[in-house]
Amino acid sequence: MRYLPALRLAACCAGFVLTLTAHAQQPAAKKPATTPPTTSTKPAAGTKATTPAKVQPATTSAASKGKATPTTTKSAATTAAKPTPTSATATKPAVTPSARPAATAAKPVGPPLPTNMGSADPNIRYKNGKTLIDQARYDLAMQELEPVAANAQFGRAPEAAYLYAVAASRAQKWAEAEQMLNLLRNQYPQWSNLPEAFFLQGQVSFEQGDFDNALRVLAQLPSDRLATERENMKAVYLPRIKDKATYLSLLKTYPQEAALGRAYADKLANGGWYTDDDRTQLDQLIAQFSLDRARYTPRPRAQKKSTYNIGVLLPFEFGDPSWETRRKNQFVTDLYAGLRIAQDSLQREGRPVQLFAYDTGADTLQLKQVLALPELAGMDLIIGPVYKSGSKILARYAQQKQIVVVNPLSEDGALVLDNPWHYLFEPSAATQARQAAQFAFTRLGGPRTALVLYEDNKDEAAFGQAYKQTYEALGGQVVQLRRINSDVEESLAAGFARVDLKTIGHLVVASNGKKAGPYTLGLLQTQTPRPPLITYASWLENNRVSLGQLNARSVYFVHPKFTDKTSEGVRRFRQLYTQRQNLPPSVFAFTGFELLYYFGNQLHQNGPAFQQALATGGPVSGSVFQGIGYPGGAHDNQYVPITKLERLEVEVLNPVGIR
Repeated sequence: MRYLPALRLAACCAGFVLTLTAHAQQPAAKKPATTPPTTSTKPAAGTKATTPAKVQPATTSAASKGKATPTTTKSAATTAAKPTPTSATATKPAVTPSARPAATAAKPVGPPLPTNMGSADPNIRYKNGKTLIDQARYDLAMQELEPVAANAQFGRAPEAAYLYAVAASRAQKWAEAEQMLNLLRNQYPQWSNLPEAFFLQGQVSFEQGDFDNALRVLAQLPSDRLATERENMKAVYLPRIKDKATYLSLLKTYPQEAALGRAYADKLANGGWYTDDDRTQLDQLIAQFSLDRARYTPRPRAQKKSTYNIGVLLPFEFGDPSWETRRKNQFVTDLYAGLRIAQDSLQREGRPVQLFAYDTGADTLQLKQVLALPELAGMDLIIGPVYKSGSKILARYAQQKQIVVVNPLSEDGALVLDNPWHYLFEPSAATQARQAAQFAFTRLGGPRTALVLYEDNKDEAAFGQAYKQTYEALGGQVVQLRRINSDVEESLAAGFARVDLKTIGHLVVASNGKKAGPYTLGLLQTQTPRPPLITYASWLENNRVSLGQLNARSVYFVHPKFTDKTSEGVRRFRQLYTQRQNLPPSVFAFTGFELLYYFGNQLHQNGPAFQQALATGGPVSGSVFQGIGYPGGAHDNQYVPITKLERLEVEVLNPVGIR
């Protein structure tokens, strides 16, 4: 057994550390090519209600002193402030299909695969599995190790089972990891390194949100085994609990759990959760776990005010007036124009807010210079930025200064983990998947089975994994979860290979790729009967797909940005926006309006620390979108419309209040 110390270091502890850092150190999203940004860090200032293109920092004395002048609620009447007619189609700062690899052959091949893959010799498969884990080929490692782990006659079967669970956890396939760990604990209870399995089981339970089981499993480790690693794991995961009720329930079950007590005390003192009713509980936690009272004393709650100051940190790139940059940044102009119309609406309703616009440029250096301005710490709310690297920096600033920050465009749920002051306006990719899976299980009927295909990128991978986890937790079965590259027809064909579509309950294709829709729908036309299909609403905009194909009874869309053109709010906003800009509003303009109107109302109703008010309220109907809400302590929007075409009109199947 002399290999076991290395096994523990390379598989157990490293598995925990690497999985955690995978959340914290995701690669930054590629930024659009830009000219060098201006070195000015001055906020945009002005006394007229203009779009950012009109607000030039260099033209005002306030800007030259590093100050931001609040925008007022006067109407923007100048044509110079309007977007250029050539920019009618906004460009979202996200990875577009053209940014994906053109072919799988273009990807790095990596080290050679082990020889004799799929061998009948369990020793060879065991060694192959270890090699594949070292190569980060986790799916292949699982294929090699699975039959070996179930072979009780093989002397290293327990180690194979453990390594399979390690590979599954590094691939974030938590359900598969849990299943194998249960087999390991039940079939090989005398394995001498079972504490490593308990440790990994703790992480798997934490990742699946089962905090009670995680603490119970970790408590079964001997006191002298992995003690430091256990406490580090608890310190990472316990702050992710999203609501008071869960903390209080766990504290009742584990009253001596110091990491749990510290995490809850930190939420109360520094996470915006504290109310006067929590004073006794917080004092008890400070005394019981010998906490630093200065650190865990809540800051005085900000008092409600008659008006609130909101910082808008966006890459306006004022220093580059070229047509190319203006065209590329049209989405920023649209977003800000929507914010301005919401500001006017709030003013008319007696809930004024002041907007202070700051140009963060396209790099983190300029953002850091903006964050160094003393006035920013006095904001009641901050909106922005749009690039992932900047979002992480601003999230840390928000937590340090205890100012709520709302990211307007990102769907990356990892950005708001462990930070009670950071929100996504959008539903994350994982939340979209969970809502779609719940809809499929409760509304589609038929066999409770699914084939799930997801595009080869981070957001769609998160969608696929979350869909499988949610659907199977409800009692369904995902028969296959497969990654595809829709730009390569061979990859699409492989995604559907060896699956009889006539026998599955429904099909999920998580892809915005232009080729995914035509291929999938063409394939389904050959099936009788056809399984229901759940996919993205972007397929409705795909000119390679006919509306007749999408009008089929069994095609459903995950549609977070759906706007009902017949609703009063949408018609009114469209009218106001068109009057000001001489262009119809883009989805970014709608986003800016809804974001500020919703959070501006939260400020006036609850003050700047409104986290608990959001957590205890359910989704509500939006002014232009279908709904918005952050119940249960969520930090991304939890309402996701599911739509379908009926007589070529989009219909919402799960309106707010109906699940």
